[in-house]
Amino acid sequence: MRLATYEHRGAVRAGVVSDDGVRAFPAGVTVLDLVRSGLPVGARVLGVDVLGGPAVPLSEVRLLPPLEPPSVRDFVAFEEHVEGMVAPGSVPPEWYEAPTFYFTNPCALAGAHDDVPIPPGSRLFDFELEVAAVLGPDGIFGYTIFNDWSARDLQRREMKVGLGPAKGKDSVTTLGPWLVTADEFTPDADGFLDLDMRVSVNGVEVGHDRLANMGWPFEELVAYAARGTRVRPGDVLGSGTCGNGGCLAELWGRRGTQDPPPLKPGDVVEMTVEGIGTIRNTVVAGNDLPPVRAARTRDRSR
Repeated sequence: MRLATYEHRGAVRAGVVSDDGVRAFPAGVTVLDLVRSGLPVGARVLGVDVLGGPAVPLSEVRLLPPLEPPSVRDFVAFEEHVEGMVAPGSVPPEWYEAPTFYFTNPCALAGAHDDVPIPPGSRLFDFELEVAAVLGPDGIFGYTIFNDWSARDLQRREMKVGLGPAKGKDSVTTLGPWLVTADEFTPDADGFLDLDMRVSVNGVEVGHDRLANMGWPFEELVAYAARGTRVRPGDVLGSGTCGNGGCLAELWGRRGTQDPPPLKPGDVVEMTVEGIGTIRNTVVAGNDLPPVRAARTRDRSR
């Protein structure tokens, strides 16, 4: 089942997507409501046959992020991506010891076809092709495409301080086009989803990988995220960027040059994941803000 949140004629609704369009849930019922209750319970809570209702063609709606998650964790689960980002051909031994993730901004999400502004001050804007799992009350509820847009120049400066990424990842993340329930997928014998993943810029394919090339299956990422803390229904866990051109920075690291070039206004980034769908965002100019004031220096007297 494909679950979407969308805007139609000025109203925001949630519903079920089929080949002929999207059928709305009752007013006030959100995708997050179903995620929190679990699909069987959620279907009973609706109290109506949603699939029998009228469909609104997808061409008439604006797809929003499928849900408003309580939190968003993004892992780095593809070994090949790490090879290109750190030092070509080299992976830190710590990567193999346990999954690594950071928290990103759940309040800065974009829909499947929204324009994406370049973060203020960035000259090295990049995409990241990922898949995200969304947690339900009893495990993984479903999956969606996750584009972890990245301001590489801001990110590099921040991480030299020993923290981060911060503003390098803070501006926007695309989720979409909808949330596909986990029962639509069959893991392989080791628990991985073997789905084709592709990304293009202005119609030219830049990256291509398979989701099964993750170092850990999603269930192990969930278990690690829950160690010593609590995860909640609706939490989003990104796979991390796939290899083989899943982002520009990986290719820059391997080639030693900015080829392809950083994203610029007017560029169209399209991502397709087998069994989930396609998202397509146009990069636009961001806000032109004044430079950040540098810190004052101190003589360290006490």
